[in-house]
Amino acid sequence: QVQLVESGGGLVQAGGSLRLSCAASGRTFSSYAMGWFRQAPGKEREFVAAISASGLRIYYADSVKGRFTISRDNAKNTVYLQMNSLTPEDTAVYYCNALDRWPNLPGNYWGQGTQVTVSS
Repeated sequence: QVQLVESGGGLVQAGGSLRLSCAASGRTFSSYAMGWFRQAPGKEREFVAAISASGLRIYYADSVKGRFTISRDNAKNTVYLQMNSLTPEDTAVYYCNALDRWPNLPGNYWGQGTQVTVSS
């Protein structure tokens, strides 16, 4: 079982950057592929980025490719999402997830989410 806690969200102007973190508890973190998802008001939750257990494979949604970077530190049980060139369309609650299937099928373990708000 994995417990996930996201942090790093906030209010930023368009064009700015934020770095999200997801801290995981449990000894099996390094065996999970991890993903970031987001949910904007009135919309369904959508996939953002994924990283394999080893960190060698990475996959992005087209909407964030070239702007967001996912990474992980298995020694710290943490996965990150560096977000650059933010736009108001990136406003959402961001969640990390221990994936059930590569590259974007979420598993049952979710964090509580962290709010990202991008002002124009």
